[in-house]
Amino acid sequence: MRSVIWDMGGTLVDTYPEVDRTLAGVVWSEPTEEQLSEVAQLRSESIAHAIEVLAMRYDIPSELLDDAYALLKKKWVHDPAPLMAGAAEVMAAVRRGGGLNLVATHRDRTSAENLFHALGVQVDDLVCAPDGFARKPDPQMNKILMERHGLNPSDVIAVGDRPIDIDAAQAAGIKAILLSNQPHPGVDTVPELIHLLAYL
Repeated sequence: MRSVIWDMGGTLVDTYPEVDRTLAGVVWSEPTEEQLSEVAQLRSESIAHAIEVLAMRYDIPSELLDDAYALLKKKWVHDPAPLMAGAAEVMAAVRRGGGLNLVATHRDRTSAENLFHALGVQVDDLVCAPDGFARKPDPQMNKILMERHGLNPSDVIAVGDRPIDIDAAQAAGIKAILLSNQPHPGVDTVPELIHLLAYL
């Protein structure tokens, strides 16, 4: 049984729809689908990037966007974004097989722990970039998790929804799987997390 290093937002927890609506709501009073798509495209690089570009593009103080995102994270303490479909089943299968569910995320630790607590999700370890680790595509967070738990890269898969997740995994010698509805040449992709069971 393999252990899994999970990305968090957009992979393990379905945070993106609420993030996109929250940021778009600062810019437009009633965002259209096209405007939500614009925010989603920017956010696909990172939330910080989306905030920076939206502030410049629409002449909005970045503090307003930052504050809206901070309020959303507070809301998640008692009203969390949902787990991605299939996540609970795959995590349970990993656990049954003696593997570990590990998380490497760019999210701050308080926000990550609050989300997991509100969702009733237990992970075996959590590494957060704001704790002083290099952000993906640097492999540092993946390597730290493997070192802590004495894992061989061949016994680990990493799952993420962005190319930087894949790059970080491959740089650490880990099999990488992209959660995506679109095929990506040279990368194993799954449209839903439940398909990960075939890789365990």
